[in-house]
Amino acid sequence: MSALDLAAAQAIVAGALNDARARNAKPLAVIVLDAGGHPLAFAREDGATIYRFDIARAKAAGALGMGDDTRVLAQRAQANPAFFQSVAVAVNGAIAFSPGGVVVRHEAGNLIGAVGISGDTGDIDELCAFAGLVAAGLRQEDTQ
Repeated sequence: MSALDLAAAQAIVAGALNDARARNAKPLAVIVLDAGGHPLAFAREDGATIYRFDIARAKAAGALGMGDDTRVLAQRAQANPAFFQSVAVAVNGAIAFSPGGVVVRHEAGNLIGAVGISGDTGDIDELCAFAGLVAAGLRQEDTQ
């Protein structure tokens, strides 16, 4: 797969939400962006609060824009807060440094999109994102 398509994005969303229900996670919002940052698929579970879409999108956009999962970005931000504060200003705050934003790569390593999830803890959000990628055949379970 050289680009994310609607079917893959919907599979990511469905897989993430199935995993969330299996974990008894709080209600989630899940968004999948293509390589250009355009939304391909989105779902907000009943009961998810109104900011969850914005937070999920900020996680996905941050991962996509910086080329790494938001867990990694958060770790990098601790070591270089001035730079990451500048990044947040440059993108008008549309970036979230909390786990749950995960890049999607082509098997050759090219960035083809990102998934962002918000609603539970960052750790649970991130695990659900990985499960969505596995469900869509875009990530192997043993590489999580």
